[in-house]
Amino acid sequence: MKRTPLLLALLFFINFSFSQELEIRSIKNQIKEKELELDSLNKLKEKYTLKYLHSELKGYGLPQLENGEELIEHKAYILVYSEKHEQAKWVAHIISKEIIDGNVSRTNDFRPDTMIKTGSAVEQDYFIKHKENGKTVYDGFGYDRGHLAPSADFKWSKSALSESYFYSNMSPQIDDFNRGGWAKLEGMLRKYVYENNVDLFVVTGPVLTDDLPVIERGVNKVSIPNYYYKIAYDKENNRAIAFLMPNQNLDYPVEYYAVSVDSVEAITKINFFYNLNDSIETIIEKQSDYKPFLPEKSKNDVAPMRVLPKNCLNTVQSYAEINTNKKVKVCGTVVSTHKSQKGNIFINLDKSYPNQIFSITIWAYDIINFSYDPVKELMGKKVCVTGKIVEYRGTASMYIENEKGIEVIDNE
Repeated sequence: MKRTPLLLALLFFINFSFSQELEIRSIKNQIKEKELELDSLNKLKEKYTLKYLHSELKGYGLPQLENGEELIEHKAYILVYSEKHEQAKWVAHIISKEIIDGNVSRTNDFRPDTMIKTGSAVEQDYFIKHKENGKTVYDGFGYDRGHLAPSADFKWSKSALSESYFYSNMSPQIDDFNRGGWAKLEGMLRKYVYENNVDLFVVTGPVLTDDLPVIERGVNKVSIPNYYYKIAYDKENNRAIAFLMPNQNLDYPVEYYAVSVDSVEAITKINFFYNLNDSIETIIEKQSDYKPFLPEKSKNDVAPMRVLPKNCLNTVQSYAEINTNKKVKVCGTVVSTHKSQKGNIFINLDKSYPNQIFSITIWAYDIINFSYDPVKELMGKKVCVTGKIVEYRGTASMYIENEKGIEVIDNE
């Protein structure tokens, strides 16, 4: 049979296509093998990273044990459990810089901690559920299962993240607190790890006292703390900070609740970081400067004033006077200033844009009433402003018409 050019071309195309298909299959198989190899290496990396962090935590990050206390050692965190209060006395863990590339999703696999010999809290301490018309109905007892070591701190490790859902790591928190100020604090510390590329030692706990109320409907009568603390230590930069927060909806920004480690030790009677060299421990536990722990965009932010001139409000207290049509005096620190293209001046006290809590506006046509440039002269100074407070896009705001409305109270 004579092969025509068309037939030859067809045969060549078929052979070429078959050859290409084999090549593609080969490449796919190689990719699959590499993926399996990579998965195996990632699991090995996770295993040894957890071992390293566990060793570091035991070496530098644990509080001192009291008589009769036992360490509960999970892979990703270590705790001491209070049977009396049915929750951890404290939980210590490390926010690893591995979270920078971590992408493990939360598991929500809440479960009892079998390592607690006396038995940990359980689901029925926080809510009960039953079937109604084929649907699961939840009857909550009014409190969130608040993580002490937050799950998001472990999003680089599937096993570590899953461990964070043991009930030994839960404490009853008001929902507005757990999802508000407490969550912001957790996020701020993770942001610190992201921006500084360091591991951060963290100890978290409730302030446990004998007179705490309990969740009466729960099977184990879990204590309801009035306060929580969180302590962070950056070993690489020899820097520490602590936060003490009430278990309630927080009006003030996170930095307002910053205190020294010594302050938390005085309240809890717990000796934190006792394994550190005494001289280092003394230095870091006296520190209360929260600014190094703020996100880069918030470095100028300050806590609202605690000590105020007579008959004055701080920036948070000012919210009670929004739209009351009363003239009041509000004091704070100028942390950002801006002059728009239209010539209007905007000044933020205590917190910068976009997280501002109190803003001052000087319209362009009123700038003639100032003998100085407010943008340059007021930056970084403590001031008191007098006027009526209005609400603008959720922020307390005041319009100032002349320089008599602004009093500088600190020229440093």
